[in-house]
Formats: sequence, structure tokens, C-alpha cells
Amino acid sequence: MKLVIKHCLAITFLALTFACCRDTVTSSIPDYPVYMELNLTTAPYTTFMNSYLHYFYFTSLTGLPITNSIGYGGIIVCTGYNGEYYAFDMSCPYEASRTVRVYPNDAGQAVCEKCGSIFTLGYGIGDPESGPAKETLKRYKATLSGYILYITR
Repeated sequence: MKLVIKHCLAITFLALTFACCRDTVTSSIPDYPVYMELNLTTAPYTTFMNSYLHYFYFTSLTGLPITNSIGYGGIIVCTGYNGEYYAFDMSCPYEASRTVRVYPNDAGQAVCEKCGSIFTLGYGIGDPESGPAKETLKRYKATLSGYILYITR
């Protein structure tokens, strides 16, 4: 009897492990190309080094190299409470429109200009804090190599 219980527990544990370890998250924001290189030794990005709750956002490619892509609705690049770099699509997942954006504020949040949903940026998750949105902001990879911050999908 104990052997049957152990097998049942092992199977249950494996099933939960595989069910919980999915690497992909379904988003209401469609996949669009994302690629940016920010040199943290050049203005205006020098303020990013060793900062907390600092951000830049990009809603168009004006002034950026032609090789850059800014996702569906633009990109917010920010530093979190821990000084790590994070990047999110600016499209509100509740509105799911590339023209309805969230904009960062000085409290480490992003606020939707239409539905008023507020998302937390400082922990790097982009989770909804208040408002009708239930889905997190679409997150992109932010990788620091030397003094170059790469933003990719």
C-alpha cells in the first residue's frame, strides 16, 4: 500500500512540475520584432548606470538606428528596485491596441492612458496593481554586456 501511495505522489509531483514549468506566457499583445542596443556610456543613457526606478521609453524609431525594432506599441526600458534592467511593451494588455499605451511614472509604475490600469515596473514583472487589466505587461529580455544594454524578444 505504501508503494502505491509513493507512486501516486511521484506521478502527481511530475505532472505538476511539467504543468507549472511552461516557459511561454500567452499575451494579448502580438509578437512583433524587438531589438535595441543602448550604449550606457553615451548620453542620455549614462543616467541608467547604477540607478533605481529610472526609465526611458520609445514610441517611434525616430533618432534610433535603423536596425532597432520597438515591439508592438513601443518599449519601456527601466531599472528596478534591485538595479536590474527590465523592458516591457508599452501596449496596455487590457486594451490590446498598439496606439493605447502605458506610460511610466516616477513611482515605478506604468499607467494606461485609456483604462487607467496601473502596472508595477520596479520588480521586473509588470503585474497589474489596479484597474481592469488582469494580465501583466508583455516583457522583453534586457541583457547587459559590458556597457551595452540589449533589448530583445
